Amino acid sequence: MEGTDLIPAAVFEFNSVIVREPSLSVVNGLRAEDRGSPTYEGVKAEHDAYIEAMQSAGAKVTVLPPLPAFPDSVFVEDPALVFSEGAILLRPGAPTRLKEVDAIAPTLHDMFDVVLRLADGYADGGDVLTTARGVMIGLSARTDRVGAEALKASLEKLGRKSEVVATPEGVLHFKTDCSLLDEETVLTTSRLARSGVFKAFRQMVVPEGEEAAANALRVNDVVMVGSDFPRTIEMLDKAGYQVAPLKTTDIGKIDAGLSCMSLRWFDDKM
Repeated sequence: MEGTDLIPAAVFEFNSVIVREPSLSVVNGLRAEDRGSPTYEGVKAEHDAYIEAMQSAGAKVTVLPPLPAFPDSVFVEDPALVFSEGAILLRPGAPTRLKEVDAIAPTLHDMFDVVLRLADGYADGGDVLTTARGVMIGLSARTDRVGAEALKASLEKLGRKSEVVATPEGVLHFKTDCSLLDEETVLTTSRLARSGVFKAFRQMVVPEGEEAAANALRVNDVVMVGSDFPRTIEMLDKAGYQVAPLKTTDIGKIDAGLSCMSLRWFDDKM
């Protein structure tokens, strides 16, 4: 990391959240492997519970309308990133998702004074982990070197330090295998822990067989975790975290987890 100055506000403190309602077409969402298709009703129920959990955690949630032409558009974090300092419109690595950027742009221009836009390469928000030490950008099948370097430049304009790191081979997104638990601690899979990218952090490794649980999400005092992962929930509970189990069975069938369903930031004007 280029420098280790801590960001003054806790990076998991959020009072503002953007989500997008799933459309009926969500059943056709992208997936790296076929684990069966989700049902619209299943995804909708999981998404509704997610919104409720955000509100219970203390965030104001803006719900955008569904986009039937874009099955994956419920995963709003991939086409954009948001911070207290401004927003960045990205360039998703999946061709079918590129036009989602234009769809969410008007909302971000309405809500942020500063909106930057990536012009080169490809970068998905699912490859970006914001920590108190800076922003980690994972190279993956959806985020290439050109896009990562362009994102670094945009983050610098917002006053954010960043570094480019490697995502384990065969892993869709960097945050598929990790999440932030507090300023000093990450939840990670053993394969990502072995890479050494988190050597500056305390690491909690998810139990074998529950790798998908690593895509948890801390919002204020609450750590949201997939309810299908009881050993991870028990581990976090014993460590003193306030855990909110959320069902992710259907969204998991289209390569999604908890972080990708929202854009989160602390709006100091609220």
